[in-house]
Amino acid sequence: MSTAALRAEARAWIAAHRDAAVPARGAHVPHDHTPDEHDRRWLDALRDGRWLCLSWPERYGGRALSETEVIAVNEEFARAGVERPRLGMSETLVAPAILAHGTPEQKDRLLPRILSGRDVYCQGFSEPETGSDLARLRTRGVVEGGTVRITGHKIWTSYGRLANMMFVLCRTDPDAPRHQGLSYVLLPLDGDGVDVRPIRQITGGHGFCEEFIDGACAPLDNVIGGLNNGWRVAMTTLGAERAGEITSQYFGYRREFDALLGRLRSQGRLADPGVRRALAEAYVRVLLMRCTGRRAADELRAGGDAAALLAIDKINWSEHHCDFGALALDAQGPAGLVRPEGDGYRIDAFQRVMLESRGRRIARGTNQVQRNIIAERVLGLPR
Repeated sequence: MSTAALRAEARAWIAAHRDAAVPARGAHVPHDHTPDEHDRRWLDALRDGRWLCLSWPERYGGRALSETEVIAVNEEFARAGVERPRLGMSETLVAPAILAHGTPEQKDRLLPRILSGRDVYCQGFSEPETGSDLARLRTRGVVEGGTVRITGHKIWTSYGRLANMMFVLCRTDPDAPRHQGLSYVLLPLDGDGVDVRPIRQITGGHGFCEEFIDGACAPLDNVIGGLNNGWRVAMTTLGAERAGEITSQYFGYRREFDALLGRLRSQGRLADPGVRRALAEAYVRVLLMRCTGRRAADELRAGGDAAALLAIDKINWSEHHCDFGALALDAQGPAGLVRPEGDGYRIDAFQRVMLESRGRRIARGTNQVQRNIIAERVLGLPR
């Protein structure tokens, strides 16, 4: 099928199912968002229409689309203003690792469970006191017969409260150099030995969790890429995480910008030259995302590697979101600080951006690390 025909199919399907669609949200789904019945029905419709896991081979329920074809579909959903949700980290992070490093038996067993929603994964990489140095992790894995017994502590686990599985990086050979001796293990969270504790955030919700793991077991069949080969598998996951939605994320940031513009217009705040200047600067950064996404699409279409653009893009969108959150509140004056009425700790969309955006300088690779990547790999500067 040509890309034009694929776009036409997507447009026709969206038009036929628009009444059931979930409207597109802002640039990021809130950390503490819990899918409701509307979300679940829309996800079922997308699953039935085969609009999930688009790049997977057809035997596992995908469409075997190329990266440029996936970009085309994402653009059609974004232009229509409706969500094309992913199956969380299950689809975007662990599935690429299974497809690249899993055995045929693992792919046949694990991928259908992801597509059906039976398995929902969270990421067990970050640990207390290790910062961004993943190779310093201290969670241990001991092979006992046909199982791996895991003991350790993971933290900053997005959506851990909604998951029944975790892809864990643990040290299975303590005598090996620090980048070696690691294993990538799929660990059930509903068994003995795992205590999942939600972490309350500044927004009032519990989008992150920490896990205390005390002798929890996973079958050896759940080790992806083989024992002590976890670093290579983890790099596949991190590459998928950093790629994100570089080619279509512009639409979400543009929706947020337009929403702020509308609010400021209704408040009569656009006459302030300082506000207008700050809005212009924010708009330029949104356009930079669009340009970087197009460059990445062109690079991928030509069969190239867009890794350098990912580091540039990560810094651009995360720094923009921090600045945009501050701008949204500052430009509104005192009104920006007033929380919506109602029970509980309510915040509006712009207050949420301001509070949540700070952590995005750390997510998907800290901005300090990204700047080193740009300096060394793009500009050719010495280490």
